[in-house]
Amino acid sequence: MKRSITVRLVAMFALAALLIFSLIGSALYGVLQRELARHQQDELNTRFLDTRYMIGHNGDPARWPRVQTKLETLTPADGSIRYWVLSDDPRFQYGKGLADVEQLDRNPNGMGIMSLRGREYPLHTMIGTIEPFQERPAVRLIVAVDAAPYMHTLHAFMIALVGLSLLGVLLVMLLGYWIAQVGLRPLKQLSSAAQSLGPKTLSQRLQISPLPGELSDLTIAFNGVLERMEGAYNQLEAFNADVAHELRTPLANLIGETQVALSRQRTAPQFEEVLQSNLEELERLRSIINDMLFLARADQGEAATSLVRTSIAQEVGKTVEFFEFLLDDSKMTVKVAGDVSAEASIETSLFKRAMSNLLHNAIQHSSPGAAIAVTITQEPEAIRIAVSNPGKPISDNHLPRLFDRFYRVDAARNDKDQSQLHGHGLGLAIVKAIAKMHGGGVFADSTDGTTTIGFSIPASHATMP
Repeated sequence: MKRSITVRLVAMFALAALLIFSLIGSALYGVLQRELARHQQDELNTRFLDTRYMIGHNGDPARWPRVQTKLETLTPADGSIRYWVLSDDPRFQYGKGLADVEQLDRNPNGMGIMSLRGREYPLHTMIGTIEPFQERPAVRLIVAVDAAPYMHTLHAFMIALVGLSLLGVLLVMLLGYWIAQVGLRPLKQLSSAAQSLGPKTLSQRLQISPLPGELSDLTIAFNGVLERMEGAYNQLEAFNADVAHELRTPLANLIGETQVALSRQRTAPQFEEVLQSNLEELERLRSIINDMLFLARADQGEAATSLVRTSIAQEVGKTVEFFEFLLDDSKMTVKVAGDVSAEASIETSLFKRAMSNLLHNAIQHSSPGAAIAVTITQEPEAIRIAVSNPGKPISDNHLPRLFDRFYRVDAARNDKDQSQLHGHGLGLAIVKAIAKMHGGGVFADSTDGTTTIGFSIPASHATMP
């Protein structure tokens, strides 16, 4: 199930609003509760002081009925305010249900709470002792205020607060949905533009100028991905075309020679000659396929594993010896120079293959009698093995692509017949793959009539001489 950003934003808006309203509501509820309690205390204190003054100045039993009448007048019909006067002398008592009150009266003087039978809410009370006066002994005065009105007020406030908070959350959700829709509109436009891209429109790029800053970085990164994808797609198309071209030539030769051989009666030696020619083409096909499989394994991250610590110059010398006859035929020489004492941990078979491809490339693009130089350079971070040969210069726009598969510079540089050297455009690509398998890299330079191509091995595989 897809998770919508709009829904998530609305949910977060709602949670934030609910939290804020809850905090504000709790604060308001606490303030109202304290104010109502203070109002009760003020009312109790005022009534208690007035009543105590009236009783405190009345000590004549004959005048006590007037006090009782006054207290009855002060008592509302709903009983929300109650008065009791407790005394050992029955002549100076007042209040309904005195017996129950006397049993419940255990609180000391001051503010208190009293619960009576038949009442839903307790009474908030103020109790005090009035000193004796004339014939009246000391009495206890209790003034009580029913908490029901205050509790009803708090309850109504709570209901209103919850209702308004839920309504506020709903409004915030609706407003948040609208804000999210407006805010995500550039993202939807960006998504629509991205969906319109296809293999035939890889050169198209997403517009950055109308987008907000947060999406500009994403768009720049996406355009970078498109640029790399376009390059890879174009390279893949060219690669497919090159593969088809490289395979088509030997296949066409095989088919053509076979058709000619079958067109009329041939002798056994003639068929043997045809088969020998076909075998050469088949060997070429096998070489191309094996090289492509090797490059595929390298692309999948295969690394050199059978590492052996050996002398780099020694391995270069062995590879040069392999080309001895070809060099003699072309009257070319190869000189190994530089840090000949450098050692590294390498997979010798891969190293020789890379060196063979570099020497093969140098011989192929050099004139007869040329001097080829192999230079070994020990650096702090790597050992560099460079093969240099004299020849026509290579322009800077070709140098970065020399290690691409099936890539060849202008045919005018090629002083020898391709078929003679069995080249099929994968030699330098294999050099790059072998360098990568060892954790190194490749380099190329062409200046002053000398072309230098080589690879490096990281210092982690090397030993300083």
